[in-house]
Amino acid sequence: MTPPHEQPGRQHYGITLAVLATSALAYAISQTMVAPALPEIQHELGVSQAQVTWVLTVYLLTASIATPIVGRLGDMFGKERMLFWTLVLFAAGLAISALSHSLELLVAGRAIQGLGGAVFPLAFGIIRDEFPRERVATGIGLISATFGIGGGAGLVITGLIVDNLAYEWIFWLAFVVVAGAAVMTKLYVPESPVRAPARIDWWGAALLSIGLASVLLAVSEGNSWGWTAPSTLGVLAFGLVVLAVWTRFEMGVRDPLVDMRMMRRRGVWTTNLTGLLIGFGMFGSFVLTPQFMQTPEIAGYGFGASVTGAGLVMLPSTLMMLIAGPASGWLSNRVGSRVPVLLGTALAVLAFVLMVFLHDTVLEFVLAVALLGAGIGLSFAAMANLIVENVKPTETGVATGMNTIMRTIGGALGGQIAASVVAGTVVSATGFPTETGFTIAFALSAVALGLAFLAALAIPRRERPEPAPAPSVAASASA
Repeated sequence: MTPPHEQPGRQHYGITLAVLATSALAYAISQTMVAPALPEIQHELGVSQAQVTWVLTVYLLTASIATPIVGRLGDMFGKERMLFWTLVLFAAGLAISALSHSLELLVAGRAIQGLGGAVFPLAFGIIRDEFPRERVATGIGLISATFGIGGGAGLVITGLIVDNLAYEWIFWLAFVVVAGAAVMTKLYVPESPVRAPARIDWWGAALLSIGLASVLLAVSEGNSWGWTAPSTLGVLAFGLVVLAVWTRFEMGVRDPLVDMRMMRRRGVWTTNLTGLLIGFGMFGSFVLTPQFMQTPEIAGYGFGASVTGAGLVMLPSTLMMLIAGPASGWLSNRVGSRVPVLLGTALAVLAFVLMVFLHDTVLEFVLAVALLGAGIGLSFAAMANLIVENVKPTETGVATGMNTIMRTIGGALGGQIAASVVAGTVVSATGFPTETGFTIAFALSAVALGLAFLAALAIPRRERPEPAPAPSVAASASA
């Protein structure tokens, strides 16, 4: 059978990759762009700090629910089709948020935007189905790296917008990119020939949605409700129980939403655990670094930077991720995907160790975030490849969707716990946290990434990928 990328009339995989990368980058940017603008949004809409955090929380909730479900639907009904409609809904959510003049409408728009999380598993599936075998690892590496690239770029872009324009421009800018990506997807991304015909497991989807929503709600609202409050512990416990019931239920369904036998494979669960812990560290840096940079020097530390200035400090991290993502794919093709995960987590640990002991100058922070960007870029790209290597083509969408969810949950935990640690050291006389609070938070991220390194050691070794077979002389002559 002729591979899809060699079939007459199929779009060149390079154009497909550009469209997929644009779609993934738009989602990743939207994930963090709102965070620095929350104070401005709170002021403009006249709401409390607890209320405005729903602009972030609801995005995480819907993304976590939609990502594995839409990834599975892509495996069943066509990845290009599901990617197009995902982007259309994503763009609609951005337009609603941009036009909103109330918190309720803004939160509704953000909830719809969360559907964009399905871009990642759909993109991974398209690459696996469409690209030449020797290009799959590099392509997946680039797309996966955009998860971190967009997160860092979002902080930079938001700083420029908040300091110079109205916050609504955050959503209009993303709308233009997403709408363009939807059009390009329809025109240039071919429909994958790989399908997994099955009935939709609606009960499994419902249980997974309730369980994930409860866990992420407890984590996201931990600072507001109190980490030991009955409401937090109760919602968290309820979510974990529902997820346990969902796991048991999926084991007895003929066509499950998520095949638990797949999730129990050593190469899958160890990679998912690694992703959870790396997500913890990455989002911790997104919270801690800008806040440290913006703290005025009167607090005894910090640099009194503007939102734009704080975002620019994160720029080296974004640039390093852009380089490290494709480099990870290159390494995966030659030495396997386990090596770049180990190398990436080691660099990330080193970055946070530097933050613990060296944070007196901007240059020290730039060095640390650059190392962190290189580490996150290598690790995220390689993890997606590890998942793809350990599942069947018909499982790619849901498997990579679950891995994306693990990163999201880790990110929610890392961001909220880091914020909670720092907030717990605020000095009433100055209104600013102590330097020790930041140091402890940096150390917690270093520990989480150290655990990620240990989890990566448990990922099974794989044989060095074999090169694609060269065409025979007879085949060349017949051509």
